[in-house]
Amino acid sequence: ISLAYCSVKEAPEAFTPVSTLDDAYALSHIEEANVVELSAEAQRRAGLVIEEVKPGKVEVQIKATGTVQPIDSRIVHLRPLARGRVMRVLARIGDRVEKDQVLAHFDNIEAGELSSQIDAARAELQRIRIQLANSRRQADRARNLLEVGAVPAKEYEAAESEARALEEAVRAQQSTLAGIETRLKRFGASFNGDASLTTIRAPFAGVVIKTEAAPGDVIDSSSILFSVADLSRVYVEAQVYEKDLGRIRINQPVFITVDSYAGEVFEARVAAIKDILNPQTRTAAVRCELANPGGKLKLEMFANLAIPTTDTHMALTVPSEAVQTINRRQVVFVRKADLHFEAREVQVLGDGTRLEIGGGLKEGEPVVVKGAFQLKSAFLAKELESEHGHD
Repeated sequence: ISLAYCSVKEAPEAFTPVSTLDDAYALSHIEEANVVELSAEAQRRAGLVIEEVKPGKVEVQIKATGTVQPIDSRIVHLRPLARGRVMRVLARIGDRVEKDQVLAHFDNIEAGELSSQIDAARAELQRIRIQLANSRRQADRARNLLEVGAVPAKEYEAAESEARALEEAVRAQQSTLAGIETRLKRFGASFNGDASLTTIRAPFAGVVIKTEAAPGDVIDSSSILFSVADLSRVYVEAQVYEKDLGRIRINQPVFITVDSYAGEVFEARVAAIKDILNPQTRTAAVRCELANPGGKLKLEMFANLAIPTTDTHMALTVPSEAVQTINRRQVVFVRKADLHFEAREVQVLGDGTRLEIGGGLKEGEPVVVKGAFQLKSAFLAKELESEHGHD
């Protein structure tokens, strides 16, 4: 059985199929092409460690794939508070925005009308204040004349009553003006300059996941202009087979990996198990919630999920560094003599620091558990040398 290696052409089928590995490896004859020789000194430099394969307790994990999704409660849909026309759009789908960042400007028709009302209310307030000042002066004059007996008390009382009525009118107009200004403020408009030009701002830091705004669009309070998601926490939603659902619980830990960050494991918790089963695939959606520091996880990114369960079984296991990939096959190196090691294809199940061996090894066989990469390099060097020798 030969592990052929070629850097250009496709590698030939070098191994016995996995389904027949146990029978094949029961044979005493080992073909020379699968064996690499390494001197005792080279073994010492490579730090080779050899262990006999033994059965161990393996925790059963549910494996699934999913995608990164926003959390529903962390999405806000931004609508204008009034009718208007979009003037400028400053954010696009996928943009990361900060709290209060301006996303769009629009010509607010109602804000323009309120601005005119504010101008009229301010003018009316100023007119009443002028009347009040004149009335207050007349009341003060009447009081002075009353004190010297120049006018009857009735005339003073009338002047004082008129001044107090105007004071009430000033307070009422101030309240009216404040109400209009409050309404205008809700639109995000300015009291100075062009009040009709108002803004749509981000309510919090996040990512724009949807936009329906374009310059020239006529909008009202029913129009969704932007959807902004807070992605500091996200869901990973996966489809889990019906047979595995009984072993999953809310708040159960989940370990997630993505291809973009090889070797990094994100810890999550099961947040929801959907009650609807897909009749075609016999799966149900399982949502796992996790923190997303630095926004590493992007929406719709593919993810691999490992959900630990309380189930265990006995199986042969080896350290993950004992398994090497040669010609797209997973192999371990079995010591056949002091200086000779056989490259043996194995069937690997699961992942982690220790890997379950589903076929290709027998209990008690001596396997290289440290320094396997150096053996792989020596094996490939031997294959290259063999190929060049045939040229």
